Amino acid sequence: MRQVWDGVKFAVSYFSALPVRFSSEADLTHPRVLESMVLSMPMVGVLLAGLTLGVWYLLGSIGWAGAVIAALIYPVMYGFLHTEAVMDVADALYAAHSGKDPYTIIKDPTVGAMGVFYGVTILLIKTALITSLLLAGHGIALIEAALISRMGLVVLFHLHTFRSSFVEQLRQALDGRNTLIVLGIYTLVGLIFLPAFWLWLGVGLDAAIAISYALRSRLGFVNGDVLGATLEGVEVVVLILLSFRIS
Repeated sequence: MRQVWDGVKFAVSYFSALPVRFSSEADLTHPRVLESMVLSMPMVGVLLAGLTLGVWYLLGSIGWAGAVIAALIYPVMYGFLHTEAVMDVADALYAAHSGKDPYTIIKDPTVGAMGVFYGVTILLIKTALITSLLLAGHGIALIEAALISRMGLVVLFHLHTFRSSFVEQLRQALDGRNTLIVLGIYTLVGLIFLPAFWLWLGVGLDAAIAISYALRSRLGFVNGDVLGATLEGVEVVVLILLSFRIS
């Protein structure tokens, strides 16, 4: 149980900007800890989305300004981790198109102009969508999108092999049976918020698979940046479709 709890904390510390402390005895390389970390990703998404709604609750009296601030707090709370992944993947895609090695570019700590353009575009789109949903009184859609997108990433760990020693280590730590059980629990939670959650989960999983395989075909590999860019893409797709549904 201690290793499971360490994995949950590891997920919070890695996939968010929230402060987390570990005991000196914690072994963050243990397979059980790594498995728990991956399976806790959707929970972290729900946590961040819930905190975003809390900010909106506090700032709702100032209208659209409060909604924009709350919408921007969401990526701030995950440290723009996935936004940065979009930038790296965009640069790698353009590098591949011009005949350069995309893996060398994606590992470069600097960001090119195209990466900045795509990263800012995704950030603006998500901010607009979340702001619109908050003002319309449908902030719960953000929780649904955060949950679905990260459940999609858990599934992708079982579909790809990775050109990243750490991500591959995470994949190897996963047990298929445990993954099914935990995803089933998340699905039940999703049904609490949205009776048609099964439908939206199917859309999100299809989007995650399609985006990740499209990127793999263009880049020739999958790594953590590809997963992060896929997450952002799935969130945008789900948020757009949910916006149509409630409009």
